[in-house]
Amino acid sequence: MSFGAAIQTVFRKYAEFTGLAARPEFWWWILFTALVSSALGLFNVIPVGDATLGYILVGLWNTAVLVPTLAVLVRRLRDAGYGWGHAFWLLVPIAGLIILAVFCSQPSKEPGGPLK
Repeated sequence: MSFGAAIQTVFRKYAEFTGLAARPEFWWWILFTALVSSALGLFNVIPVGDATLGYILVGLWNTAVLVPTLAVLVRRLRDAGYGWGHAFWLLVPIAGLIILAVFCSQPSKEPGGPLK
């Protein structure tokens, strides 16, 4: 799956928590959201009241992609053979992200799952 195809797939399945997501779909999405957040963060030099434009834009962006990010995470966990409840590892600072990165890096466990 290419970068563009992965982004289109995640946006098309915006709030779909059922089904599966291959590793490329998940990791391309994570890269995309990180790149957009970084690009919007460049606007931190423009003050807007007590905040900066960058913080405001990044906050709006992260709010906009929260649901699709959680949806692709749940689909990826399911594809790797884990339950959706493992998404709660996000609540554990640092270690939770490491645990989820390991879980999401696993190959598909579902027979007939998406191609890697």
